[in-house]
Amino acid sequence: MRLDRLLGMTLELMAKKRVTAAELAAKFEVSIRTVYRDVELINQAGIPVASFTGADGGFELMNGFFLTRQHFSVDDLSVIYTLLKAMEGAMGSAVTPAMRKLASLNPGLADAGSSEAFILNSSTSDDERDIVQQLFQAVRQSRVVELAYTSASGTKSERSVEPLNLLWEKGVWYLEGYCRSRLAKRYFRVSRIARLELSEEITVARSIPNEPEQEQDEILGIHAHLRFDLSVRMRVLEQFPGQCLYQDDCIDVHTTFYKKEYATSVIASYGTNIEILSPPELREDVIAHIDAIRQHYAKKRGGA
Repeated sequence: MRLDRLLGMTLELMAKKRVTAAELAAKFEVSIRTVYRDVELINQAGIPVASFTGADGGFELMNGFFLTRQHFSVDDLSVIYTLLKAMEGAMGSAVTPAMRKLASLNPGLADAGSSEAFILNSSTSDDERDIVQQLFQAVRQSRVVELAYTSASGTKSERSVEPLNLLWEKGVWYLEGYCRSRLAKRYFRVSRIARLELSEEITVARSIPNEPEQEQDEILGIHAHLRFDLSVRMRVLEQFPGQCLYQDDCIDVHTTFYKKEYATSVIASYGTNIEILSPPELREDVIAHIDAIRQHYAKKRGGA
């Protein structure tokens, strides 16, 4: 992603007296033309990078410049640090030096309390962005939130929640919090929050019991393993982006459905081009769904 590359280049310039375009291109695995474009963006952001030509040419920060809070606020650095922390699992030690240098600017960034407040991902829909930002603020400030929520079964309720974390999994945002109505920890899918209000009340530390296993399954949905015929691959790739695994003559998909009715209707729409590998209960649900459709039209035909 460009954000971590620009940050990495800036930190590289801070760590070395001078660095060449070829060195930056090799380190970040981009073309030299991309390096020049990125350096220009760094300049536009207010970080003065001088360019030198010749055999010993390259880029370096202008004399007397150093990165301070005048250029990045504590919150800015916290978001960048958490982004790198989330990438650490995928990129390994590649992001560790950048995280270490950021932590040296503000030691509080390495505090587990701030880094675990949420799992940052760059893709948030426009409809959810405002709610996610408010929830992020609530988590950071330990403020109680009042929300109108619709469960996976369609039940609407008003909840008072003490927020614990913001979580992101497979393209979906969740609020983890202590629900005062259920007196237990709950996970709320952000896309199902119809209304959100931040109260002035500050949460207090408490021992929070985990929610019952049955309700946990209801909240987290139906985890399904599906196998599709290659004849429907374009539709599958569009409907399950990032979840498709090509086999020799089929496509396997591991996905999560949050409403049984939606799962059965989607699966039935693929006809004989799909096989449900798990869970077995979902196969029974789809059979019942198809049988209900058959009976419906049988009655229509008999009535005619």
